[in-house]
Amino acid sequence: MSAPVPTEPSVPARVPRRQVVAWGLWDTGSSAFNAVILTFVFSVYLTDSVGKDLPGPVSANSWLGWSLGISGLFIALLAPVIGQRADGGRRKLSVGIWTAVTVASMAAMFAVQSDWRYLWLGLVLLSIGSVCFELASVSYNALLRQVSTPATIGRVSGFGWAMGYFGGIILLLIVYVGLIAGDGGALGVSTEGGLNIRLVGIVAAVWFAAFAIPLFLSVPEPPARAREVRLGVVASYRRLFLDLRDLYRHEPHTVYFLGASALFRDGLAAIFTFGAVLAVTVYGIDAGDVLIFGVAANVVSALGAFTAGWIDDKVGPKAVVMGSLVGLLLFGTTLGLLSGPTMFWIFGLGLCLFVGPAQASARTYMALLAPPGREAQMFGLYATTGRAVSFLAPTLVGVFTFWFQSDRAGIIGILAVLLMGLLAMWRVRPPARGVEVPVVGERAS
Repeated sequence: MSAPVPTEPSVPARVPRRQVVAWGLWDTGSSAFNAVILTFVFSVYLTDSVGKDLPGPVSANSWLGWSLGISGLFIALLAPVIGQRADGGRRKLSVGIWTAVTVASMAAMFAVQSDWRYLWLGLVLLSIGSVCFELASVSYNALLRQVSTPATIGRVSGFGWAMGYFGGIILLLIVYVGLIAGDGGALGVSTEGGLNIRLVGIVAAVWFAAFAIPLFLSVPEPPARAREVRLGVVASYRRLFLDLRDLYRHEPHTVYFLGASALFRDGLAAIFTFGAVLAVTVYGIDAGDVLIFGVAANVVSALGAFTAGWIDDKVGPKAVVMGSLVGLLLFGTTLGLLSGPTMFWIFGLGLCLFVGPAQASARTYMALLAPPGREAQMFGLYATTGRAVSFLAPTLVGVFTFWFQSDRAGIIGILAVLLMGLLAMWRVRPPARGVEVPVVGERAS
């Protein structure tokens, strides 16, 4: 890299368990935004309730898509530079700032009443939350090497993903039973003006904040670099491009991995994005049972991520990622040839078994490939490259659906992206695991 990285403390033989648990609990809290706000509850509330009677030719769904698209652009532009500026003693501070803004945006969603006049407010808050959550995730992921050793990094990453899945399951059940099911849930909260859903935003904000606190209490801030020069925005981008040039010259496989992972991560996202729709329209799953399947899918994904973390530490992340992609292609192809709810439950859950391991080991892979001291910057690029191709799987799903005039054919689009990711990963060199990497707060005794 163009900027020198000073020598930092070596990895201790063992990281205190409380630090690992505290780090993983942030993932548990983050499920409040991912599962509840962005995927299953608040975004649906915006399109089906708040924007239901929106005047004009543009639907609430379109406005939601555009607003999230703009958010993605901001993430792509900001993530690598925010990560770069967080490296060298400011990673935990960066996580804290962006987490706090995310939590504040979630709590503010209580103000979004079930009236089309509040749609703009809901979209703005959701967009702010999306951007800040991704920026918080950049520095959070960069802390992975500081709460693990080369021998445990795979299982620690898998533990984090599993905690996130389980957190989503528990919180979804809490808000569904307490505030959503029937008429205001078990608590009997009024649904007028969307009060019960607005309260979900408060519950989700409290959940995220509560589970994020242990990270800031138990995980020390990484040591600051000596004589670190704070760069302005323009200078940060200039150094970013210089660093990328040097990275490609000296560590091209890191760049190859960024491209390959962008492809297969887009395929993984498409599985969750289109899975519920295909379950209903193609396999005859009752719409009321989709949430139940979603809970089961999260359980299976969590178990897969947790188990694969141990395998990762034995055989390396590349073997886990490649094996997971092969498993996804086999189960996905089989599912595409079958019909009926029973087959969807069997092979759909089979797909989920490989999603968690692919996600967790991809994070491990990036952490091991990142040059020491530049982890947050690399995870910023990891976020950026993922956004850069996020259009691919949805576009191919639409193309194949239109071409064959069949919703089932959309599965081919998802499988095609996963296959491209698998082929691109083939040439990426496995990361070295025995290299000593920076760690926070303590030295080996």
